[in-house]
Amino acid sequence: MPTLVLGIESSCDETGVALVRTPDGAGLPALLAHALHTQAAMHADYGGVVPELASRDHIRRLLPLTNQVLAQAGQALEAIDLIAYTRGPGLAGALLVGAGVACALGAALGRPVLGVHHLEGHLLSPFLSSDPPEFPFVALLVSGGHTQLMRVDGVGRYALLGETIDDAAGEAFDKSAKLLGLGYPGGPALARLAAFGDPEAYKLPRPLLRSGDLDFSFAGLKTAVLTQARKFEGAPCEQQRADLAASTQAAIVEVLVKKSLKALEATGLQRLVVAGGVGANQALREQLDAACARRGVRVHYPEPHLCTDNGAMIAMAAAMRVQAGMAAARTDYGFDVRPRWPLDSLAA
Repeated sequence: MPTLVLGIESSCDETGVALVRTPDGAGLPALLAHALHTQAAMHADYGGVVPELASRDHIRRLLPLTNQVLAQAGQALEAIDLIAYTRGPGLAGALLVGAGVACALGAALGRPVLGVHHLEGHLLSPFLSSDPPEFPFVALLVSGGHTQLMRVDGVGRYALLGETIDDAAGEAFDKSAKLLGLGYPGGPALARLAAFGDPEAYKLPRPLLRSGDLDFSFAGLKTAVLTQARKFEGAPCEQQRADLAASTQAAIVEVLVKKSLKALEATGLQRLVVAGGVGANQALREQLDAACARRGVRVHYPEPHLCTDNGAMIAMAAAMRVQAGMAAARTDYGFDVRPRWPLDSLAA
């Protein structure tokens, strides 16, 4: 029997809702509809996410977005078979909003609920694309405060290969953007400015590039950007800012690309999945595509609009767990959230 899954995402500053249907038989679940509200404009005045404001906005948005998705898909609320929500990691208050709404809907409808790992959602989001991957593969997860390389042999079969020991790639983008006086969210703003700069204008460090392992470190890069920015006499001219943005992006991208290639070499796998918000970065995609093409490696990404946090990835992860017989859904409607939750702890 096909299963209709409602997915709710509320881990940080995006409110996402989606409907996914599992097929009657073999094949991947299909996305029927999804809706997303970003809080970027609300948090811009503060230069970053304000947790209390984020939680309150999720409360306002979740039910209207749910109604919007049901209308888009032409489905009644009673048709839902399973309600999935982000259990963690993320902001505790924001997670509790999504969990509370999901469990309240589940109790009202008499349907099971399933808490989903936020990073597993990102990890499996490329299966929503027009070019879905096949297991096994190496995954580069670059989402918010997370930068990890994983070996993925199937749903729930994850082995950590390397991760950041301090700042993640997304944090390096955002913090460097703030040092350059760019707006929030900083990563996309830095990437836009970098398009007008010279990536070789400033020699910035590539931390741990030759460490011999698959770990990452970007805190030193942020410090180097700060040091260089202070060398500008008075206010930097626009070209200096663009050159520093381009040089910063080049340093981050080079580390991500070369570490990903090392992970492929170490595992012997010929398939790479890139997921998370930084996965939308055009320079990263271009350089990974070129490097992997030279080695005969296939690269898979989520659709650009599904790189950031969204309900579709949560519904998809839940649906794929249902298909794999690994959905530990609850019908007692008690819930908790896990603001810190290592992805490799899900390993089957």
